[in-house]
Amino acid sequence: MDLTFGGSGQGASLQDVEILLGAGLPPGAADHLNEAASLYAHDSLALEHLRQAEALAPAHPAVLIGLYRFYFYKGRLSECLEVAKICLAEAAHHNNLSNDWRQVRSDDANFSSYDMMPRFYLFVLKGYAYLQMRLGNLEEGVEAATKLLELDATDKIGATVLLEVHQRMESADEE
Repeated sequence: MDLTFGGSGQGASLQDVEILLGAGLPPGAADHLNEAASLYAHDSLALEHLRQAEALAPAHPAVLIGLYRFYFYKGRLSECLEVAKICLAEAAHHNNLSNDWRQVRSDDANFSSYDMMPRFYLFVLKGYAYLQMRLGNLEEGVEAATKLLELDATDKIGATVLLEVHQRMESADEE
């Protein structure tokens, strides 16, 4: 569950795009992110650099995305979920949304656009739903995927895929 952003970026504010790509990072944090990327194969060293970047810029989306991706691709899903929760809170903050994703409504932001920050929120919610399901918290995962589909009625982000996988799992269990 990659936290990257497809689409044309049409309508995205330059500031939103720049923040997600690392604008506003203290120079040391950017350096640590680059070092973490170059040391990806060396888990402890890469994580040390990610944590140093986090210490310098604790809530910056670029740092959070780096941590999320590291844990996800290393298969450390419980730790990834913890980062996803922080990402969800930050995405809610950047979009002026409720901190409780269950309270967010489709008209709270322009979720149908390709604006980066609403899109970031949707991708984070999808990652959260996926991780919950993978970790066996099926009810929470399905609820989050259902909320994602409510917010993204055209399903650009792919909530239906998560819900279909869950339905197939339930069908297999019944047989």
